[in-house]
This record gives sequence, C-alpha cells and structure tokens, in this order.
Amino acid sequence: HHKKKVAEEKKKNNRKEQEMMISESKASVAFDEDTFTNDHASTVNQTKIITGGAYQASPNSKFETYHLRVKAEQDDRADEIKLCSFKRPHMRAFHFAWWCYHVAFLMWFSITPLLSEVQLTLQISKEQIWTSSISAVSGTIIMRFILGPFCDKYGPRIPMGIILFCSAVPTALTGLVQNATGLTVLRFFIGVGGSTFVMCQYWTSRMFTKEWAGTANATVGGWGNLGGGITQLLIGSVIFPLLKKVFDGSAEKAWRTACVVPATLGLITSICVIKFTDDCPKGNYSKMKKTNQMKDVSVSKSFRDGALNVNTWLLFVQYACCFGVEITMNNAAALYFKEQFLLTTESAAAIASIFGWMNLFARGCGGFISDYSNRKSGMRGRLLWQSICLLIEGTMVIIFAFSKNLATAIAVLVFFSIFVQAAEGSTYGIVPYVNPPITGSISGIVGAGGNTGAVAFGLCFRQLSAKMAFVAMGIMIVSSSVLSLVIFIPGQSSILGSREETIVEDKEIVDTSSDDEKGTDTASPDNSLEYDEEGLAAMQINNTRES
Repeated sequence: HHKKKVAEEKKKNNRKEQEMMISESKASVAFDEDTFTNDHASTVNQTKIITGGAYQASPNSKFETYHLRVKAEQDDRADEIKLCSFKRPHMRAFHFAWWCYHVAFLMWFSITPLLSEVQLTLQISKEQIWTSSISAVSGTIIMRFILGPFCDKYGPRIPMGIILFCSAVPTALTGLVQNATGLTVLRFFIGVGGSTFVMCQYWTSRMFTKEWAGTANATVGGWGNLGGGITQLLIGSVIFPLLKKVFDGSAEKAWRTACVVPATLGLITSICVIKFTDDCPKGNYSKMKKTNQMKDVSVSKSFRDGALNVNTWLLFVQYACCFGVEITMNNAAALYFKEQFLLTTESAAAIASIFGWMNLFARGCGGFISDYSNRKSGMRGRLLWQSICLLIEGTMVIIFAFSKNLATAIAVLVFFSIFVQAAEGSTYGIVPYVNPPITGSISGIVGAGGNTGAVAFGLCFRQLSAKMAFVAMGIMIVSSSVLSLVIFIPGQSSILGSREETIVEDKEIVDTSSDDEKGTDTASPDNSLEYDEEGLAAMQINNTRES
C-alpha cells in the first residue's frame, strides 16, 4: 500500500512538471511568433510611416527616410509615383531621366527640320541627306550595346552626364559643315546622344518596383521622346524664323546658328545630372561598392548573359518596329509634308512636330495599360497588349501612305503616332522581367533594336519612293506583332501557355540524433494535431535537444 501511494505521488509530480513544461512551451512559441512578426515587419513592411508622410529607409541606405512608399524586399524601390515631387532619390532620378533624354533628343534632331535648307546651301542630293540621317542613328546602335553593361557596373548617373557632354560639343559645331561628308560625320557623333535612352530606362527600373516599371519607364521614355516633336517646333518654327530676321533674311546663317541653343542646354544638363542625383534608392554605386553593400559586376558577363537570352532579341525586333519607326518619322516627316503637300519649311516642321507631341501621354499610357494588364492577366496581358499596339500601328502606317489630302494625313498621323509610342511603352514594361540582375544589358540591347530599325527603314526611304517605303514599313510592323506568341519568360505566363509559377522547395531537415536521444514519442505530420500532454512534453524536450 505504501509503495502504491509513493508511485501515485511520483506520477502526480511528473504530471505537474509536464504541465509546467507545456505552459513554458506555449509561452516560448508565442514569444517567438511575436519576435518574428516584429522583425519581419521592420525589414519587409514597405509602408512604415515615420513622420510627416516620410517612409522608413533600409538601415544601409544613404537616406534615413523616403518621400515615396517603398518595398524593402525590392531594394527600396518606390511603389508609387508622385509627378509633382522632385525629392531625392526616386522622383529626382525620375525627372532627370526624362529631362536628360529629352535634351539629347533636342540635340539629336535639331538639324532635321532644317534639312531642306541645308540641302539647298550645300547643294547635295536626297540620297546624301538620307545617308546623313542613317549615320545619325548608326552611332547610337553601338553605344546602346556598350552602355547597358556599363549601367550594371557603374550606375546610370555618370554615363548619362558623359554622353550628354560628348553629344553637345558636335551639336554646337553644326554650323561649320561645308559638304555632305562633313554633315554625315557630324551627325554620327551627335547621334551618340540617343544612347542616353539606356540610362533613362535603367534608372527608372532601378528606382521603381516591377509593378510600376511599365508606367515609370514609359513615362520618362515618352517625355524624353517628346524632344523629337519639340525640336521640330522649337528649331524649325521658332528659332529658325527668328534668326532669319536677325540675319536680314539669310536662311544659311540662321540654320548654321540655330543648333547652338540645344547644345548649350546639353552642356548644362550634363553637369547637373552628375552633381544632383543618385544611382539607386540607397545611394551611388561607387560608395556602395566601397562599403561592400553591392557586388562588382563584370561588364562582359552582364552583356553575354543578356545577349544569350532569346527573349532579348525578340523584343529587339519589336522595338525596332516602334522606336525605329519614330526615329524614321523624325527624320522624314518634315521633308515628306513639304514635298508631298507643297508646304513651307516652317509649316512642314510644325505639322511634323505633331508626331512627337503624342509622346506627352501616349507612351505613358502604353506602359500604364501594360501594368494594368499585368495585374489582371500576368505577363500574358502585357504580351497581348504589345501585339495589339504593333498590329494597329502597322495598319495606320499603310493607311497613312495612301492619304491623298493634308487633313486626312494629319488625322492618320495622330493615331499612327499614338500606337507607335504605346508600343514603345509596352516593350519596356516587359524588359525588367526578362532577367532582373542584368536589366541594364537587356535594356541596352533592346534599345539598340530601335536604332537598328531606324537604319533599316532609312534605307527603304533612301532607295524607294515615300509611298512604297511607308507600305514596306507597315508590313514589317504588322509581322513583328506575331513575335509576342513565342516570348516565354521563366516564372511568368505567356500567350500560348499557362502561368509558370516559380516553385521554391523546402530543404529536408535530416535529424541525425539517435533513437535514445529522440525518445519514443513521435508524431507524423499526417496525424491529428491533438496530442496528449505527455506526448507534447516529450516533443518539446526532443526539440530542445535538437536546437
């Protein structure tokens, strides 16, 4: 009886000890969950407001707070756009990105509305004029290939400033041209400024989340391209006639002086962009490398990886059929309207500028609709929108070729331009998804596609009549819309296939402890979650040993 009483007492004490261990276990689990939740929120929560609408920056950022809502898991990229803000780093970079590209366009095409006057002064042929226009876009192809990997390595800020400066100097020397060869060589070096597009698109991809990449890239690209329309109006319809009055009606002196204005603007901008901006949300690449916040990137490896991706070249062709068309129209529109409808230089330049003015909203809308389609249907939505834009664009080009009167031609030009810019915006809504770590290289290669298209279409206009050149261009654009069917990006949906989800497999944890250490109480994940108290206590002891 005594032994039985002692055994019961011992069993009672053991049960109390087990109950205490269970309660401690529950408290520990609750504490760990709270700790994890707080730690996770401090590093991932992108909407933590500090004061006055400011958002918390990551600990290793150059900035303590941001003016925009950011996502820490996307390296402090902004998850919203505030167009009226110019604060560093996100919106300052946004506005400098489009402005630098805009100024580059002003210099790049400053001479195009005056080419008819240049032709008369230098006594050169139509073929020689088109040779100079092809040269103007050829130099950009080479630089866009080169600058993509350089952005991955050095950031967008310094390459942007250097290229603007290098383009501004030959622009200022335009008035010294004496023959067709001089015009061709000069426009080749001025055309280097067109490669600022690579930095423009890389910059916003680096500053804004993937969900906003289409809208951000398209808006800065569109407002930059707007320079093509403004330069037609500014140089051809304002500065040129003004200088003609200053020089007592001398058209030659006027066109030889006009390009000094955009060149001066380019020099000033090249200094400001280096001095007053940042490479990425956390600061400048050079300082981040010194503090080991980011790894150094191999230029050759970055370019090789981008060039070996099939999707890069499919987008290369599609971008050739939208941005290449825009460049061709910037070169051809004023001459076409002057010759086809017998207009003055000033009037033809003003009408030609309409094409560029559509960039004010059309490219941004193209990117916005691409982002919206992505939210609704994933990458499939982006690709479908891309094909629709190219299909309508190509159709409008062919209709434009057969327009008989000025009013019809202008109306078609407007719709034609809208879908050209929308296709450009849609393309760069896809680019950041192709291979995110080397976005710079891919952006550069795809961007070079635009200039390659301009060279190809320029050769058409050089060898064919304007009507046949437009028809050939339209057929090529419509054909390129089909390429969206064969774009397959890992982890994303496609037009022909279902969504490919990225599967992350949990690593199996192998327990190497002996059976004696584990004890006899075990539970399978498939069993009921309701364990008896002794079993739960044994599992807690077991887990403690394993920890």
